[in-house]
Amino acid sequence: MQNKALLVIDVQAGMFPESDPVYEGEVLLERLRTLLHNARSCGVPVIYVQHNEGPGEPLETGTSAWEIHPSIAPAPEDAVIQKFVPDSFHETNLQEVLAGKGIENLVIAGIQTDVCVQTTSRRANQLGYEITVAEDAHSTWGQEGRTAAQIIMEYNELFRQFAKVVKTEEIEFC
Repeated sequence: MQNKALLVIDVQAGMFPESDPVYEGEVLLERLRTLLHNARSCGVPVIYVQHNEGPGEPLETGTSAWEIHPSIAPAPEDAVIQKFVPDSFHETNLQEVLAGKGIENLVIAGIQTDVCVQTTSRRANQLGYEITVAEDAHSTWGQEGRTAAQIIMEYNELFRQFAKVVKTEEIEFC
């Protein structure tokens, strides 16, 4: 489908530290590789979003932690959007990139479920995009007495209010 794109949010090396990696990080990367392969096989544009932080922060711009995770590195034809807040549309060129490609439908995956994935998905919906959230291809960390698995499950229910929520292997790009 030519009006569809895959949006991969904040899957950066710094999200996978040995001491406290994102929940089920290796599983997440495998599912992202599947989504990337399937999208590219159908000629669907892939757009990465890369979060930028200041000096001394975990995702400090220009550091190795800031880089897109090497196992899902962008291809030369992929767009990479730079952002500074959870909303991937806020003060970025994401809207222009999508409009330039005629994109109306977004498949969204990445990190962090309850922050950037949630904020970007809501904003995309408000902007009129049809949203599919990859149910099993976004992740976070446990917090406030809840496990990461609980948070992911809660947010998948929340996403269903405004998006299709579909398992990786059931997402169709062609």
